[in-house]
Amino acid sequence: MSAAAEAGLRRILAVVDLLTDAVDEESLVPALLPLLLAAVPGDSVVWSPRAGSADRPLTLPAGLLTDDVREAFAREAAADVLVAHTARGTGTPMRRSTLQTRDEFHALAAYADVYRPCGSEHQLAMSFPAGLADGVPRKVCVAFSRGGGSDFTDDDVAAAAVLRTRLGHLLGRLAPPAPAPCPVTRRESAVLALLARGLTNQQIAHRLAISPRTVDKHLEHAYAKLRVGGRVEAANAWLTRSPAAAHR
Repeated sequence: MSAAAEAGLRRILAVVDLLTDAVDEESLVPALLPLLLAAVPGDSVVWSPRAGSADRPLTLPAGLLTDDVREAFAREAAADVLVAHTARGTGTPMRRSTLQTRDEFHALAAYADVYRPCGSEHQLAMSFPAGLADGVPRKVCVAFSRGGGSDFTDDDVAAAAVLRTRLGHLLGRLAPPAPAPCPVTRRESAVLALLARGLTNQQIAHRLAISPRTVDKHLEHAYAKLRVGGRVEAANAWLTRSPAAAHR
């Protein structure tokens, strides 16, 4: 392995170490951005928490995107092929130069209003699933820029691909799907709660002032809804869904 490749690997591992200890996105991203910019060397990085939304991106350097630049981007992004690939396409790491020539890039309205003011002559962008936000699947976009000199290399694209996978897994863990609402009725819940405490059907019937046959019917319906086959499985499933039931 070359010295440059070893240095790149160390930069990626530094990002992975940070991700391993992450507990929430709000505290993660400010510490993450400088490590990302070291792993995929550039002059700036933009982290957009929801692809295609009006949410304010986080940037390094801070304050990179003025209100005027953000408004111009909202107007003109639809004509940008790199934005289309990142926000609405597969989101795999992509250099702008792979999608369009320099002249085509400079001809964009967004070049004059967005990219040139930000010093973005070369770009590498990607996106990845990032769990849920308000119950809706979310995608995060990350864009690296260089103001001049050489374009991003194949090694930079490969490093971004490694980080993309790690970031997607982590953010999915930090924002997991909400548990599905329990489908059982209130009366079935009462029966299951007593079942989970070890009461027999006769004891449950006496406690709830219903017949043992009615208890059987409630349990029969609850077994189907919880996808279990008997009392022990039902009790375990109910305690998993409602741990407080064990202490009532």
